[in-house]
Amino acid sequence: MTDSPGFASSRLGVAIALEAMRMLEEGVASAADIDTAMTLGYRHPVGPLRTTDLVGLDVRLAIAEHLAREVGPRFEPPQILRDLVAAGKLGRKTGEGFYTW
Repeated sequence: MTDSPGFASSRLGVAIALEAMRMLEEGVASAADIDTAMTLGYRHPVGPLRTTDLVGLDVRLAIAEHLAREVGPRFEPPQILRDLVAAGKLGRKTGEGFYTW
């Protein structure tokens, strides 16, 4: 095994969350539908967008930017994440992110 940024589970969680954001951005499904697909289909206890709201969108953005620099462009943050953070919508801690708290 080689040394790599991010723990395996954390890195995988970020990758899933970033793809969920891209799907929302592209209008594939709503945030609630994406999260429900993961909770029902994959038995995740919480969906990736709700998890991002709990973690903090600013935190997810910083992690994604770091991983994009260190690992490559597949971790480049989607524009929707950048826009929400710029608007001060950081998730549960501000009362709004992908969900209204």
